[in-house]
Amino acid sequence: MKIDKKKDNNQYRINEQIRAKEVRIVSDDGSMVVPTRQALEMARQREEDLVMISPNAEPPVCRIIDYSKFLYQQKKKAKEIKQKQVKVEVKEIRFGPQTDEHDYNFKLKHAQEFLNDGNKVRAYVFFRGRSILFKEQGEVLLLRFANDLEEYGKVEQMPKLEGKKMFLFLAPKKAGVAKKSQQKLDREKREAEKLQKTENEAADMPANGGLAANAKGADALAKLQFDE
Repeated sequence: MKIDKKKDNNQYRINEQIRAKEVRIVSDDGSMVVPTRQALEMARQREEDLVMISPNAEPPVCRIIDYSKFLYQQKKKAKEIKQKQVKVEVKEIRFGPQTDEHDYNFKLKHAQEFLNDGNKVRAYVFFRGRSILFKEQGEVLLLRFANDLEEYGKVEQMPKLEGKKMFLFLAPKKAGVAKKSQQKLDREKREAEKLQKTENEAADMPANGGLAANAKGADALAKLQFDE
C-alpha cells in the first residue's frame, strides 16, 4: 500500500524497511519464524503489509495486516486505555486555627464526598498574622480531621508547616476495603451486646412465667389435697 510519509510517524517499520534476516509472524492461529523475504511475499499475496510490532525481540515480531487498519487499531486501543484511566483531582479544604464545630463538620462531610469520588484531599490551616502562635492547635485540628476520615482515606503526608500554612494530604482508599475506626468497632460491639441482652431477656420471660405458674399450680393442688 502507499504510505503517506507526512502522516506516518515511523513508529513502526513496515515492508522493505525491515532489515532483519528472519522474523516471527504472529496471527490469531499462532506464530512461525520465516525468512523476511518469504514474509514479504506472504504479505504481498494477501495485499497487506508486513508490520514490525516488536523490534527488540529475537527474531523481531511482525504481523501481516493492512498498515492503515493497524494504525487505527492502535489509536483505538490507546483511546480506550486513556478513557479507563481514573483522573485523580486534588480537592482543597481550608481551616482557620480556631474553626468552630459547625464549620468543621461541614468541611468534614465535603472531604468524605471527595474521597468517595476517588479524589485526593489537601487540607490546610491558614495562619493569619499573629495566629501563627496557634500552630499547635492547627496541628491538633488536622490530626483530628485525619482520624475522622480514616474510613475514607489514608494519610499521605502528616501535618507539615509551610510558610503560613500547615498542610495535610489524604488519598482515597480503594472501594470495599475501608477500615473501620476503633471507636466505631467498639460502638458496634456495645450495640450488638445490648441487642443480644435484650433478646435473651425477652426469651427468658415466657420460661420464668411458666415456672412461676407451675409452682403456683402445685401449691394450690397440695392445699386442696390437704383440705380434703
